Amino acid sequence: MFIKIRRDTLIILLLAFILILCGRLITYVAYASSPEVGDGIPISGIIVKGNDIVPVDTIRSNVMQSGLRDGSIIYGDILKTSKREVSLPDAIQTAQEMAKQSTVPGTSVKPITAADVQVDKNKGIVTVTVIEDFSTVELENETEVNGTT
Repeated sequence: MFIKIRRDTLIILLLAFILILCGRLITYVAYASSPEVGDGIPISGIIVKGNDIVPVDTIRSNVMQSGLRDGSIIYGDILKTSKREVSLPDAIQTAQEMAKQSTVPGTSVKPITAADVQVDKNKGIVTVTVIEDFSTVELENETEVNGTT
């Protein structure tokens, strides 16, 4: 009841076993050397939803002013930026206020009436949901004709 295996087949099977074993070993070493949660979660990006008129870049740059930008790291409920440490709820509140200050380019019109900022503490993704409402915007219609208003 012996199975006949040629020598070259045995060598190929042995090499395959060694390659699988090395792959498992490399996977375990990579997991052991990966950064821990204690090292913090870096902010990886800002997603903007709900805008129609105000450009995404304007809203994103205003939210970045609150500290929620690339290079900032979340340690539990603390946000560490390159210049300071802020509590994460305070940074989120500031980001909501800054998102509301976004204007239509070339004007002073601020159509964003509400903003909701959520931070995924596991992935570092910031999601900004805005509501634009032009019915509440105060527009001043001043036209100048021949030097008179």
